[in-house]
Amino acid sequence: MTTPVSAPPTDPELNSAGDGGFRPGLVSRLGAEAFGTLFLVIAGLGVPLFTLPQSNPLPASLAGGLAVTAAMLAFAYISGGQFNPAITLGSFVAGKIRAAHAAAYIGAQLIGAAAGALTLFGILRTVPNIPDTRAAFDTVTAGFGEHSVIQTPMAGVLLAEVLGAALLVAVFLGTTARRNVHAAAAPFAVGLAFAVLLQFGQAIGNAPFNPARATASALFSNSWSLEQLWLFWVAPLVGAAIAGLVFRGFSDSSAAAGTAVAHPVIDEGDTCLLYTSRCV
Repeated sequence: MTTPVSAPPTDPELNSAGDGGFRPGLVSRLGAEAFGTLFLVIAGLGVPLFTLPQSNPLPASLAGGLAVTAAMLAFAYISGGQFNPAITLGSFVAGKIRAAHAAAYIGAQLIGAAAGALTLFGILRTVPNIPDTRAAFDTVTAGFGEHSVIQTPMAGVLLAEVLGAALLVAVFLGTTARRNVHAAAAPFAVGLAFAVLLQFGQAIGNAPFNPARATASALFSNSWSLEQLWLFWVAPLVGAAIAGLVFRGFSDSSAAAGTAVAHPVIDEGDTCLLYTSRCV
């Protein structure tokens, strides 16, 4: 049973969290999701697009992971710091966000991702020694078969996306579900997990484990990317649903055993926020 939104907090631990009773509205949360996802796309696509090989570059996977950590530190207290339709679906299946809010979150994430990719596309068009901007985007766009760095077939990329998304969502749900000091480490845990997964998925097929990022890059690549985009929605969402179901099972088991959980499965499907231990 969750505390009604209109009621003042009664849990002293909530008052000690330093949030001052902060309850962001849906518009604020959607703005945080859009801006955070924009940042992830700028970092995840921009670093490999604009890095010179001779400049001892920062690995694109590390840049993506650091961007996740920074975005969660900046915005998780507002929206929960999802920035990924797979994480949003996993949170919905786990009972941490209501269906209407999940749909709105995904819409905001797509808008933010598209805006980030559009910005990068516009910058690329001003660079004189890049004659084909869409071909440049092809190098950072998710694909399989001949569009994979190591020619990974569709089945291999699909399995990698399912596995990677399931692991990423599991890390997110597990770390953000804690009310103790571990919650403060959630952005670092999720960012590290994302960096490792990106390194794993880069050669397989630029696997982003994020349908919003996959969509954003496909919009500005050549036509093949839109033809293959379905896989980078279906596979990560399947993985996310699996992780959400497993997490929900763990939460139900803990509740049945009388074990306290930081964000138990909530009947009303409110959105649970990181750092505040609060659902709105």
